[in-house]
Amino acid sequence: MLERELTISNRLGLHARATAKLVQVLAPFRCNATLAAKGREVNAKSIMGVMLLAAGQGTPVIVRIDGEDEAAAMDAVASLFERRFDEDS
Repeated sequence: MLERELTISNRLGLHARATAKLVQVLAPFRCNATLAAKGREVNAKSIMGVMLLAAGQGTPVIVRIDGEDEAAAMDAVASLFERRFDEDS
């Protein structure tokens, strides 16, 4: 299992579009993924679950990924966070 803390840096936080991108990035991987923030842990492959976090800009999030392609999945998630969900120019 891999675990990494990432900070939400895009201006709007984990709103609908950013959440959909996260779920799409994780969809092809054969692993389980969770996000933990503000005392909650949710399935990172579930749009509704991630939306329930209501994580805004600056919120630290723990990403946990467990499965056969966990390293590639973590790299993809970290890259998405680093690119600010492709929203900020």
